[in-house]
Amino acid sequence: MIYPAVFTPGLVHPAPPKRELPEGIDRACWAAKTAADHKGKNITLLDLRGLTPMFDFFLLVSGDSRRQVHTIVEEVDATLRKCGDARMSVEGYDTSKWVVQDYGDVVVHVFDSDTRDYYKLEELWADAKVIDWEREYDPQLLDE
Repeated sequence: MIYPAVFTPGLVHPAPPKRELPEGIDRACWAAKTAADHKGKNITLLDLRGLTPMFDFFLLVSGDSRRQVHTIVEEVDATLRKCGDARMSVEGYDTSKWVVQDYGDVVVHVFDSDTRDYYKLEELWADAKVIDWEREYDPQLLDE
């Protein structure tokens, strides 16, 4: 389809086709795989559907250094952008003790080890099901 370069009164300009966003579980698994590829540790994916209306999945990842935390955060964002997702907000990036990325239904937490041990989100959300992201991960969906 050819899109007109200039506005023509009375002509309806169709929006460019928008890629349908993959399911939250798939995006959460891709984020987990990306974190693992960048040496993230203690990667845990929690299914919060039915526990809160705010989001569906929490991905928890630990990094060994500020540089690694930054790398994981940026690479996860690049992966999710590749599949059409957009980060709604990011908090904690400057201090890099606990960086939270909000993608709506998927929330990614990247911690340094001490901060993760202190806040213990896995205990706070103990009722959540832990998802085996390595089993759920489907690399072919990302290439479609």
